[in-house]
Amino acid sequence: MTTPQHDKQAAHFPVPTSDAHTLTADEYLSPEIYERERKAIFSRTWQIVARTADLTRPGDFVPANILDEPIVLVHGLDGTISGFHNVCRHRAGQVALSKGNRKSLQCRYHGWTYGLDGALKNCPEMDQTKGFRKEDFGLIPVRTAVFGPFIFANLSADAPPLEEVLGAIPSEIAAAGFPMDEMQLVERRDYIVECNWKVYVDNYLEGYHIPIAHPDLFKELDYDAYKVEPYRFYSKSLAPIRDLKEGEVHGVDRRFIRSGEGEDDALYYWCFPNMMLNLYPDNLSLNLVIPLGPNRTLTIFEWYFASPGTGPGWESMQQGIAFSDQIQQEDIVICEQVQRGLKSSAYTSGRFSALRENGVHHFQSLVREFLASEATPR
Repeated sequence: MTTPQHDKQAAHFPVPTSDAHTLTADEYLSPEIYERERKAIFSRTWQIVARTADLTRPGDFVPANILDEPIVLVHGLDGTISGFHNVCRHRAGQVALSKGNRKSLQCRYHGWTYGLDGALKNCPEMDQTKGFRKEDFGLIPVRTAVFGPFIFANLSADAPPLEEVLGAIPSEIAAAGFPMDEMQLVERRDYIVECNWKVYVDNYLEGYHIPIAHPDLFKELDYDAYKVEPYRFYSKSLAPIRDLKEGEVHGVDRRFIRSGEGEDDALYYWCFPNMMLNLYPDNLSLNLVIPLGPNRTLTIFEWYFASPGTGPGWESMQQGIAFSDQIQQEDIVICEQVQRGLKSSAYTSGRFSALRENGVHHFQSLVREFLASEATPR
């Protein structure tokens, strides 16, 4: 199969948002469609699998997964970061069970040993196996790329490079002066949500629900100016903080205040299929949406700060994390209600708000595009 190839920046809509229908209920509920998504989407897109902090020294290695596919990331002795399927070529044992630092990787089943370049170095008692050559049984490589503090991997040889998928995101972050490469992981929280992964992404990609579902967040945002700009494989949300109204007190009536620079205070990105990146002058937060089944999703929230420490800055950070947790709990309630509603005989498909849901339409169009290209021959 081949990954859809189009120009690098423009979003593609089969029909305008005003004319489109949403995904059908079956496209959220069907185990068969979920299995197709695993192969057509998650095996063909860039996924965050590790952090550069995990692989700082030559010889460092760390196991990871792309859904159920085990991989291992290594910092080679030549200084490069590489990835391999974490599967011994003998009988499919894993060559890395936990992170560590070594000059080689060894399967704990029969002792087959591989260099950090993936080459098979030692395979005991294989001398009498006819036609066997060590050079034919190296670890299978996996594509890797680095962006900021994150290491990405892609199981597909045909997928576009990460820089093409990210488009203008790196240059916009650099232009805004955000020290992304310097930010350190401070906290991670995992949430299990009883809904299909697409329900959760749909919810993230629109502000239409904010006035009803997130009243405290609604107080902070200039809702009329909230919009989503879709590009080829990502979208950018503009959610400016509104000015203080007369009589409002910062810290009492409002959590945040506008700095005077408006939308430049923050950058919000979603990258197909399941990564959300939110950047601020002194921190960034990462959200990953990991399918666990047709009706179950893991959402991972991580917070990174340029100078984590103590005092007022630390307290402000903790308050921000607590507010994010409040929003997440509100979203979990909504998403799980939607999942139950999708099972109703009364619902088949819906329509989009042309004003507020172009980001959702963009995402759902990409889902259908990748599924449709699944059967395209290599």
